[in-house]
Amino acid sequence: MKDLSVSLGDLTLSTPLVAAAGTVGSVVEFKDVIDFRKYGAAVAKSVSPEPWKGRPSPRIGHAGVGMLNGIGIQNPGIDAWLDEIAPDLPDIPVPVWGSAVAHDVEGFAIVASKMQEADLEAIEINLSCPNLEGIPFALDPARSAQVVSHVRAATTLPIGAKLSPDAQPVSEVAMAVVDAGADWVVMGNTVMGAAIDPHTRRPVLSGVVGGYSGDPIRPIAVRCVLEIRAALPDTPIVACGGVSHADHVLEYLLAGADAVAIGSAHFNAPRIADRISKDLRTYMTARGIERLHEMKGAWESWI
Repeated sequence: MKDLSVSLGDLTLSTPLVAAAGTVGSVVEFKDVIDFRKYGAAVAKSVSPEPWKGRPSPRIGHAGVGMLNGIGIQNPGIDAWLDEIAPDLPDIPVPVWGSAVAHDVEGFAIVASKMQEADLEAIEINLSCPNLEGIPFALDPARSAQVVSHVRAATTLPIGAKLSPDAQPVSEVAMAVVDAGADWVVMGNTVMGAAIDPHTRRPVLSGVVGGYSGDPIRPIAVRCVLEIRAALPDTPIVACGGVSHADHVLEYLLAGADAVAIGSAHFNAPRIADRISKDLRTYMTARGIERLHEMKGAWESWI
């Protein structure tokens, strides 16, 4: 059997695949739909200090071959999450990561601290959601570092910082969050986008601007992974954006990622990880590769 396991800092993932936050709900309600055994980890939907209603409809729309969403991170708040969701997490056959979000630095720390009561392997810090009010933390290295520093002080769990491909340069934000205590970075989130229906003359989303995801953003995310890997040779990276085939996973690994998250592809194919895992092993067999981690950063220059 080919070895798909990878390392993410001190963690070992049985496969490089991570179920991205926001695309598998709280994880618990998808346990009978998705075979989580095909993943190295699954990230639950972001939770805030208090309940958030999210944006009004319409909150999802197509834009070319990609998808726009402006959900606004609707969630019950951390206290209700601990009562209603956390008790069922031990039933998930894969390590689950929590995801913390807030409007201010202290809010992130509150969520992270309370998440220690749950059966979680790690916490992802959602610095980069593009459909909340105001400028995402992930566009500012100093603000991002401040959040990570507070979360680091609030929890002993491993933490990953989810960055934005809209940050320029993204490597500066990555260096700032690692210096502040992040164990790895997640690169990245959706790209800020908008669309207008010429027939109704109304924006596709009620909030006008939302997150654009899907196949078109993958080259942007690959570029970001390359930049971060060059700036931080030893920092673990979880790549994310436009993943729907084994070749996409391999592309991110070659660029320097340690693990790869699957996001919006779940909406069309909830069991997509099964096919990708099989195709990865087929690729490895055809090329005599025994361990998938050998692919990390192994891209070759034309020169």
